[in-house]
Amino acid sequence: MDRRIFVVLAFVAACSSGSDHSSAATTRDSSAGNVSGTAAAGTPSGSTMAGSTAASGSATTERGTLDQNLTGRIPVLEYHIIGGDKNALYSRTAASYQADLDTVYKLGFRPITIAQMLDKDFSDVPPGMSPVVFVYDDASPSQFRYIEKDGKLEIDPTSGMGIWLDFAKSHPGWKNRGTYCMLNGGAAGHNFFGDGPKFDGQKKEWRFQKVKWLADNGFELCDHTLWHMKLSQYPDAAVQEQIMRNAMGIDSAVPGYKIRTMALPYGLWPKNRELAWHGSWKDPKTGQVHNYNFQAVLEVAGGPARSPYDPQFNPKSISRVQAVGNDIAKTLTQLTTSKTRMVPRGK
Repeated sequence: MDRRIFVVLAFVAACSSGSDHSSAATTRDSSAGNVSGTAAAGTPSGSTMAGSTAASGSATTERGTLDQNLTGRIPVLEYHIIGGDKNALYSRTAASYQADLDTVYKLGFRPITIAQMLDKDFSDVPPGMSPVVFVYDDASPSQFRYIEKDGKLEIDPTSGMGIWLDFAKSHPGWKNRGTYCMLNGGAAGHNFFGDGPKFDGQKKEWRFQKVKWLADNGFELCDHTLWHMKLSQYPDAAVQEQIMRNAMGIDSAVPGYKIRTMALPYGLWPKNRELAWHGSWKDPKTGQVHNYNFQAVLEVAGGPARSPYDPQFNPKSISRVQAVGNDIAKTLTQLTTSKTRMVPRGK
């Protein structure tokens, strides 16, 4: 195996070892155009947003429209690397990722963000259908990659984002909604989707542009610590610095962005559990105190999440379904056949 691929996979594999395991989503849709290969923060070509121009889509699933079920479960799907020749524990081939999208769509699920889930905002879900949340951990270039053509940047159609955008073109009602739990100091290219040409040809100056593009196009930005720290093994001060400095990195890319979600690296909680969502860090250089206060914390596993209408819903412990084997298809089918999926608006 190529040593670079081995290093990346080894890093990502660590992300989900351990126990249960990420920013206000912008709900804007916008048209796309080209952007020059400079540092301009525009929208690259290849990013036409079908959700903003296509019809809302049929409200009929393969099993027919469904009755309202406000307290049913919501599948929160967890992805890491998207690409490679075969599926591994924490990587998904492009073909398998495409198949996941097809399954989700055919079974009548439509994407929202964690922030929308918190707000009970299911306006993007047609009557008789169900919400699903796609969450992407670790900010690898495989998730969002640029290529340069004739001096202009384009979203690589073979990257996770490229596959998503192409899918939306032919699937009415599929909007740009998803939650990206990012690192801005991670190794092996996990620094805002690649910080050097050796990582799938990505350039350092593209990092902030990608983060801003996500925020501007309907996706949610989520904290995942600075470099993927095992929070359970460090003192309180280090935990807060890791979380806050990553939040500051996101703010550098999108000034004023309100982060509402945090994903636990390795699924490990800090010794002081509350620090996962609330804390502060004093910058030793400036003496300024920076505070963070998130509303949601994502676990690494645990199955479909509870609905925010469920009396037992705990936003500080939202479970997820990992993209491993055929677990996603099995979970969505089981929710459908057992009639335990959340349906915000019935037929």
